[in-house]
Amino acid sequence: MQSDESRHISNGYSILLMALADERNRELLERDLRYAWWNNHCVVDAAIGTFIEYGSKDRRKGRESYAEMWRRWIYDDYYRSYLIPLEKYGLKIPHDLVELAWKRISEDHYVHEVAQFFATGWPFNYWRIDPMTDEDFEWFEAKYPGWYDKYGKWWENYSKFSQPNKGNKAIVFEPEANYVYPHRCWTCMVPCLIRKDTVFDEVDGQQRTYCSETCHWTDKIAFRPTYNGRETPSMGKLVGAREWETRFHGYDTADVIKECGYVRDDGKTLIPQPHLDLDDPKKLWTLDNFKGIPFNSPNVLLNNMTPAEREAHIANYKAGGPGGRNPVAV
Repeated sequence: MQSDESRHISNGYSILLMALADERNRELLERDLRYAWWNNHCVVDAAIGTFIEYGSKDRRKGRESYAEMWRRWIYDDYYRSYLIPLEKYGLKIPHDLVELAWKRISEDHYVHEVAQFFATGWPFNYWRIDPMTDEDFEWFEAKYPGWYDKYGKWWENYSKFSQPNKGNKAIVFEPEANYVYPHRCWTCMVPCLIRKDTVFDEVDGQQRTYCSETCHWTDKIAFRPTYNGRETPSMGKLVGAREWETRFHGYDTADVIKECGYVRDDGKTLIPQPHLDLDDPKKLWTLDNFKGIPFNSPNVLLNNMTPAEREAHIANYKAGGPGGRNPVAV
């Protein structure tokens, strides 16, 4: 690979070797490899996977899917040529997390869950994902057999609810869409979309949610002032307003959109639109379409529940999906 990445890798190796000169650093480096690999998977695969799969109109049968690209460039290239050779220096490589990342992409359809979430939240973004065409449906089904059964109906509804002049709400608030807005991972900040794997725990006196056991470990154990009895003050903690939904809990949704600056110069039409029929004002969403709709933070709601309510909520949430389905509604 001829790019800056080769330089980055060379620099990384030299820094690792320098750090390994002190045996006490080995345990910390192994910790860092675990959370760094996993955070990269959660965040980078979410973003790049969505861009490659859902941001493209190239539906040639021979074009690689993101899963095929990942297996070739991440698993066969990066993992085998960069991570595994680190074992000769005595480092424990997180093989289990590499395999788990591959499982989430190839079996749990992580990227498709993320793309669906991105599309769901179109009123709160400057960008959009187009409604699907028959060619899109055929390509996804060919590349990911069973894709339509999991996501096809929702994408049909995405097109159906793309305009406000049909008596429907935006898809994020439309009951017929049967999509449960997800909790957000406290660590990687990507929503907990593989719902069966979601971890709920009280950390630092607060009910928090995590997309996986590894993100839970990262917050509760790795990012702490001490690690296995050793002081690690530079790690600190994952604190602050980590969920943007919490910032606007209890707001009217129209006020959220306005405060975020997602309104055009006319003072009413939204900048984001889930389609490109921009010449007909009747097809454009405005603040009026969102007035009176309460905006809630899943995390605030979770913390306000009684223990019994929380237990029932957790069970229902983890039984949900694929595609964000509410198990009670199925």
